[in-house]
Amino acid sequence: MDVRLLDILVCPVCKGPLRYDRERQELISEAARLAYPIRDGIPIMLESAARPLPTNH
Repeated sequence: MDVRLLDILVCPVCKGPLRYDRERQELISEAARLAYPIRDGIPIMLESAARPLPTNH
């Protein structure tokens, strides 16, 4: 994935910043607690495709 996209992409749920997880090929929204998959180099920015992140209590 082109990391320059991180400068313009935001979480579609909370409009917050995203963090690129190269190992898991996901874009992480800490605020929304969601991980958006990257498939064939293309971020899938759909809430329905996102994986919920575990809460850290």
